[in-house]
Amino acid sequence: MTTAAGANGSRFSPGLALAALGVVYGDIGTSPLYAFAQAISASGDGGAGQAWIVTGVVSVIFWALILIVSLKYAILILRADNKGEGGIVALLAILGGSGRREGRRHVIFLIIGLVGAALLYGDGAITPAISVLSAIEGLEVATPSLVHIVVPLTVAILLVLFMVQRYGTGMIGRFFGPVMLAWFVLIGLLGAASIVRNPAILAALNPFVALHFLVTANPAVSFAILGAAFLAVTGGEAMYADMGHFGRNPIRVAWFMIALPALVLNYFGQGALLLGNPAAASNPFYNLVPDWLHFPVIIFATVATVIASQAIISGAFSLARQSIQLGLLPRLTIKQTDNREFGQIYVPLVNWLLCIATLGAVLGFGSSAALAGAYGVAVSLLMAITTLLAALVARHWGYNLFLVILVNGAFFVVDLIFVAANGVKLFEGGWYPLLLAIFVAMLMLTWRRGQILAEQARKHLRVEETTFFAAMKTQRPTRLPGTAAFLSSAAVGMPLSLSIFLRHTGAIPERVLLVTVQGAEIPRVKDRDRVTVTSLRPGFERIILRFGFMEEPDVLKGMRLAISQGQISGFDLAEISFYIGSETIIPSKRIAGMAFWREVLYAMLQRNAERSASYFRIPAPQVVQFGTEIEI
Repeated sequence: MTTAAGANGSRFSPGLALAALGVVYGDIGTSPLYAFAQAISASGDGGAGQAWIVTGVVSVIFWALILIVSLKYAILILRADNKGEGGIVALLAILGGSGRREGRRHVIFLIIGLVGAALLYGDGAITPAISVLSAIEGLEVATPSLVHIVVPLTVAILLVLFMVQRYGTGMIGRFFGPVMLAWFVLIGLLGAASIVRNPAILAALNPFVALHFLVTANPAVSFAILGAAFLAVTGGEAMYADMGHFGRNPIRVAWFMIALPALVLNYFGQGALLLGNPAAASNPFYNLVPDWLHFPVIIFATVATVIASQAIISGAFSLARQSIQLGLLPRLTIKQTDNREFGQIYVPLVNWLLCIATLGAVLGFGSSAALAGAYGVAVSLLMAITTLLAALVARHWGYNLFLVILVNGAFFVVDLIFVAANGVKLFEGGWYPLLLAIFVAMLMLTWRRGQILAEQARKHLRVEETTFFAAMKTQRPTRLPGTAAFLSSAAVGMPLSLSIFLRHTGAIPERVLLVTVQGAEIPRVKDRDRVTVTSLRPGFERIILRFGFMEEPDVLKGMRLAISQGQISGFDLAEISFYIGSETIIPSKRIAGMAFWREVLYAMLQRNAERSASYFRIPAPQVVQFGTEIEI
């Protein structure tokens, strides 16, 4: 499968590859802290003392990294981009499943995509918790008497991390790449030293070792180990989600040249350690570390896991903005924390909800071993959904059906095996991220359905253009000097704000601009396609502004562009008033729509959404609002 967009995937520089290390591979780069230990633990009490089990577990982890991260994501999935952007929302936009198109096929795409997006939030709550907690647990190895401060210290670190989000992370982010490069070098060297001492572990490179181990072991043990080994590949989906920031080639180079070799060396090193010292199974990562280096490595691991957590939090902000632009979430307050970097944003509501969910995971589960049961369920489902949507995109782009089934189908089967293996952890904590995902998916589906019902209600209130202009000829309203802009949610008919203005004043401005902001199902809209101006009648012009799902909708910026292109002229943009309808949603049991409790929920979401003027960056002194009640 090759990209239809051919966007920015071919660009490359060492700087981009280094930056990708810090953002893309923070999560998967810190998985050696807990993944191998959990896999050995899943093999049973005697697993660490049996060479064939240790070698088998290492082989399973190694080939999971090769099949899922290297072949599926780095080689295959990174080719399915939307004008250079990746991630579940980008796939959904390609398939037209944002909700702007109706029909059973698009609704199915929408639901699948929404579940995938919701699972990312479930994963986002668990990743910072298990990563930072596993790093701090190194204190238990270095100084067992400090075990009682592990959870409080983890909570304190995470709380500070969420509190500093409002200030932006642009300056700190510049150090992410070099720090993670040093981290990968460190874990690689620790693993290599252990392999030299016990090279028998290299037998795990043979794929038949993994197959033989999974087939001959007790089925329950095999499934448990598969679920635990999957922890080694969680974070691989970040390669696709962050493709738009770095390009596919820097991400691939960073993986194959640095991240993958370091991870392989460390996992093999942990296995080699257990071949010679089964007692080290309690925490094989920190037992690799010489005694004199324990505390520095604990500090370094904590910094690395904070970086991994920051990447997850920033990804949640980006996902929220994309979802809002595609009409899948209500408008939320989004603050730009760095004027030079568009991707540096802060979404307060998402930040604090994620903070509550993450701290709840730390306090509720109490250890990385307990959290391992919650981790992996959401990610395995997300990976399966990504494979399915990528197959649909391949068909959408015209690829041969047999080839798509052969390639994507094979990976989908592997995904389903890991979904089943993680499914056994449902009652061990896997319910937690799924509960979060169900909550987010329910909000998204309710908002989308409510938007459809509200628009249907507006259609009955909105006056058609021909009717409006016919009434003007009859009523001959007073024409006020100057220019006024009326925002409209639709590109047809007359805005409710204009009808209300006419009804209460008996007048209409001499020049009327009907402004509609539309979200496009591509990341960014080119300037030549951003503005469409249509003259309806002398003195009436309709202006349609289009913004991609990775862009910040800015009405004044769009209108300035229209002026510079010569599409509109004859007024001072700073002097005109913008008339905007402020809607109050009234849930009604007598109107067919959706369940009443969902209508109440939609009304609450609508009331708490950011004001249209603020969201579209219209200065408050230029805004006039009219209130309207809409029943659904």
